[in-house]
Amino acid sequence: MLDTLIIGGGHNGLVCAAYLARAGQNVLVLERRGLVGGAAVTEELAPGYRCSTASYVISLLLPEVERELRLREHGYKVLPRSPSSFTPFEDGRSLLMGPDAALNHREISKFSKRDAEAYPRYEAWLSRIAETLEPTLMKTPPELLPMPGSWRRRGLAHKLRNLLRGRSVLKAFESLGEDLPEAIEVLTGPATPILDRWFESDELKGTLATDAIIGTFAPPSAPGTAYVLLHHVMGMAGGARGVWGYVEGGMGALTNAMAASAQRFGAQIRCDAPVARILVREGRAVGVQLADGEVIEARRVVSNATAAVTFGQLLSDGDLPAPFAAAVKRIDYASASVKINLAVSELPDFIARPNEGSAPGPQHRGTIHIGATPEYIERAYEDARRGGLSERPVIEMTIPSSVDTTLAPAGHHIVGLFVQYAPYALKGTTWDEQRERFADRCVAEITRYAPNFERSILHRQVLAPPDLEARFGLTGGNIFQGAMPLHQLFTFRPVPGWSDYRTPLPGLYLCGAATHPGGGVMGACGRNAAQAILQD
Repeated sequence: MLDTLIIGGGHNGLVCAAYLARAGQNVLVLERRGLVGGAAVTEELAPGYRCSTASYVISLLLPEVERELRLREHGYKVLPRSPSSFTPFEDGRSLLMGPDAALNHREISKFSKRDAEAYPRYEAWLSRIAETLEPTLMKTPPELLPMPGSWRRRGLAHKLRNLLRGRSVLKAFESLGEDLPEAIEVLTGPATPILDRWFESDELKGTLATDAIIGTFAPPSAPGTAYVLLHHVMGMAGGARGVWGYVEGGMGALTNAMAASAQRFGAQIRCDAPVARILVREGRAVGVQLADGEVIEARRVVSNATAAVTFGQLLSDGDLPAPFAAAVKRIDYASASVKINLAVSELPDFIARPNEGSAPGPQHRGTIHIGATPEYIERAYEDARRGGLSERPVIEMTIPSSVDTTLAPAGHHIVGLFVQYAPYALKGTTWDEQRERFADRCVAEITRYAPNFERSILHRQVLAPPDLEARFGLTGGNIFQGAMPLHQLFTFRPVPGWSDYRTPLPGLYLCGAATHPGGGVMGACGRNAAQAILQD
């Protein structure tokens, strides 16, 4: 009999499988699609053009995962982006930023000399907080509140482990010293007042604020967005802190490396194997039934799916305690993100920084921010809050082929647009009516800054929130498997009292981004879940 059966071959499921197989377990991963990777995949957009369909940049991947699973031996390679950020403005000016401190100072000085002096201090301050808190990503969160005994039975071993975890977190916060009050604000508060305190130019504040809203249905003035800002200085997948890179061959090259690692350790992987339900016998998860009726039994089941799918679709009524099932139904999956993938015949020629020949310039290598001023972002959010689509959407644009020549024919390029705000449910209309119209709106917005852009498009793919849900199993189209405000983070993820990857159903575990530490391609959820399983 199988030791462990894992539902879902996304990156966390593959990481969990690799660690369990490395420890000697007999592991099987079941993936409903024809390829592994979940939302971190490379797929053909058109013949000769390959794109990272959903997730598109890397930084948060744990160095421990990369090292312990020997991912480089299986073809994983990060291509750094320098410069890493380009923001064109309607007045013809632009802001180019990256790991080069001299470049940052020179570029920011065009808008504010005061901000240029403050920026290195801001980066150092945010990095100090990130370095202190990062170790908590690789640990099961402690229970910080006195949960009722009816919510979960806790033995002595559980209580002792929780005490040790709490002490570890306390020591991490103690080490912040005088940074602690501001660190708490970063973890719980809005991004806007923090950026206002540090900087005066809207151009810099808007560029940085886009990092605070990626994947969230909230403006930078909303509580909780500062934590997402912190996410963007975490990670060292590119070899330097906070420097986001491209995976050579697209994000699928990373998850293919994870799959190869898991298989080298002995794990089995089956694609085109959708799970219809989790089998429960005598109050314990004992396997799954596939959509075609096949039954596969195992000593334990691990779900890489969202909590809504795992508990609401794969289990029957009565398999879970009523209070837990009710808590799962309260999880917020609000999403307002659209992913648009394009193949183009030439690079965008920005008015603010014209091309010099056909070769990629510094403005093409990193993330290109369209609509990056505080007022613009707030207005775009307000449109969506009313149930509509942003009249002028906020766009994070990447051109991975400017660095990775394996993705498109010579001279042609792959362009990815991550767009906000676009709600899952629209007021008075449907996504079938609006999908292509909204994509046209996004293309037109970019063409305002790069007049050749619209005519260069050869192929296009538009993935609205319902499409992200249907294609990748992301409930509500939320890229983090659940929104990430404070009440859905750390010890409260996925629900209070159950942040240790276990569930009320014996033999059933969670290993996906629905668990601590949440979304992002980091592998921490899968690694932590494997540790909990091996501990049991």
